[in-house]
Amino acid sequence: MGSFTNAGSAPAPSAARPHVVLLASPGAGHLIPLAELARRLVEHHGFAATIVTFSGLSDSEALPSGILDSVSTVALPAVKIDDLPADALRGSLLVELIQRSLPSLGTLLRSMGSTTPLAALVPDFFCSAALPLAVELGVPCYVFVPSSLTMIYLMRRIVELHDDAAPGEYRNLPEPLEIPGGLSLRRAELPVPYRDCNGLAYAQLLRGGRRYRRADGLLMNTFYEMEPAMVEEFRQAAEQGTFPPAFPVGPFVRSNSDEETGASAILEWLDRQPARSVVYVAFGSGGALSVEQTAELAAGLEASSQRFLWVVRMPSLDGRTCVFGTGDDDDDPLAWLPEGFLERTRGRGLAVPAWVPQVRVLSHPATAIFVSHCGWNSALESAASGVPMVAWPLYAEQRMNAALLEGALGVALRPRAREDGGAVAREEVAAAVNELMEGENGLVVRRRAEDLQRAAARAWSPDGSSRRALEDVAAKSRAALGAGS
Repeated sequence: MGSFTNAGSAPAPSAARPHVVLLASPGAGHLIPLAELARRLVEHHGFAATIVTFSGLSDSEALPSGILDSVSTVALPAVKIDDLPADALRGSLLVELIQRSLPSLGTLLRSMGSTTPLAALVPDFFCSAALPLAVELGVPCYVFVPSSLTMIYLMRRIVELHDDAAPGEYRNLPEPLEIPGGLSLRRAELPVPYRDCNGLAYAQLLRGGRRYRRADGLLMNTFYEMEPAMVEEFRQAAEQGTFPPAFPVGPFVRSNSDEETGASAILEWLDRQPARSVVYVAFGSGGALSVEQTAELAAGLEASSQRFLWVVRMPSLDGRTCVFGTGDDDDDPLAWLPEGFLERTRGRGLAVPAWVPQVRVLSHPATAIFVSHCGWNSALESAASGVPMVAWPLYAEQRMNAALLEGALGVALRPRAREDGGAVAREEVAAAVNELMEGENGLVVRRRAEDLQRAAARAWSPDGSSRRALEDVAAKSRAALGAGS
């Protein structure tokens, strides 16, 4: 077994403080909110915290730099996963990586527990395999879910659907799937693993969901006003004892100070633009458009005549919309833009390769709307900044998120793709952007985005619903520690 790597600069957890261990699966969408949770457990609730990361995926992002000031980090030894199928879904790879890392994790937790009181184990959504280990060690276990309550509702429905099923029998979710709050989801709007009960990933979801029933609770990166009907649904399930309580403790949005340096030119450009005049376009750390779609988006932005800031990523050449861990650092995504586009839009548009400080951009006075892939982190960052969205989902749970943002919350508009399932045409891009910037329907959406911003701010105010929820979890963890001593 390989040795552990201490990656953080924070001091070792003090034996005088109860210690929370958080398990982070790879990916910015998981690491960033988990790091914010760890920070708040330390700064608001007096815990010591260690984030445990897994090794073995080439695209494992680093933790935000600011987190290392107060939180310790440990990397588990790498495990072999190159024997898995080349076409395995990313989620399946993560689940297997974590399963194979459990012996090292057990050794680490026992070592920690011998020197400091373990108040709780907090595994990430993909780390449900660690739940039995928490039970074995007698440590309270709260699963951290970096996505919506709606996502966990899907998993809960799968578990309930199979409560009376025979071993090896798998059943599909109904279509359409009715969601608390008035949403009705078609199968195509569900994340891919949830669509086919005969797939390997579906069986993994069922196993994970059954493990969740053994958790002491779920820590959700959402807040009451984001999913009010779903919060009430899970409250009733907890009261009936059918599922662990869900604690909406978000939104966990990274601090401006945590974002990488090198953003001065981008922010200076924004400083020169009028208030609420810029269309911000970005598709997350793993999203990719086809060559055709990149060209149509460029033409639509040009035809809209609006100012824009576009984070351009390398287009996908094989039809995939999720491209974690691919591409060459020497590739220039701007070279794939239509000929003459940069020259024709110079002065009102700025295209930058690969990265911008998104939280700073969304909170900048010049930013008006966000053309987004609807990843949950981006959705929360947009909500916290009061920026309405043009919903452009690409993979994972993003289609479901788009339905929630547009249908239930009313803070997004969605351009229509061609009926053959192809690209969103340039005319649709321009129409959606201009409607959200200037239209009557867009005005309603903009006002709802402002309302949601105020609700997000209230959630983490001193008496806010999310702050109270995390205080409840902290008190339960301390009480369990005292009962076990």
